[in-house]
Amino acid sequence: MMDFLAGHYLWLQAFHIIAVIAWMAGLFYLPRLFVYHAQATIGSETSETFKVMEHKLLRIIMNPAMIASWLFAIAMLAVRPDLWAAGWFHGKLLLVVLLTVMHMVMARWRRQFAADANTRSHVFYRYANEVPTVLMIGIVILAIVEPF
Repeated sequence: MMDFLAGHYLWLQAFHIIAVIAWMAGLFYLPRLFVYHAQATIGSETSETFKVMEHKLLRIIMNPAMIASWLFAIAMLAVRPDLWAAGWFHGKLLLVVLLTVMHMVMARWRRQFAADANTRSHVFYRYANEVPTVLMIGIVILAIVEPF
């Protein structure tokens, strides 16, 4: 199995990047939907439309993309266990874990919107929308520059 993975490492890497792009697209878009949903009147047609959009984005795109990102990363680590010795990798892994936590927090916010139980303003979600961007910047810099 390891020989197969090693022989297809570039494919693993390509699929990992594709999955990360899809995941990040959702992480950028979902809090944007929350900004507008927080301004919609509860029970309105607009609010109900946002509920459907948020649910589908999370379940059909974001969750599978997050899982695929992690699975391809684990497969690449199986081939390249030497990465565990790199300091930059530990920093990147920490930021990816924080990104995963942010994903879970957004899933909780989606459930609150679905139950018409949101208590946060659109301004809160405007700030929350920046968290994935900041984490992504750190992840990319660590992965490409490998500063330590």
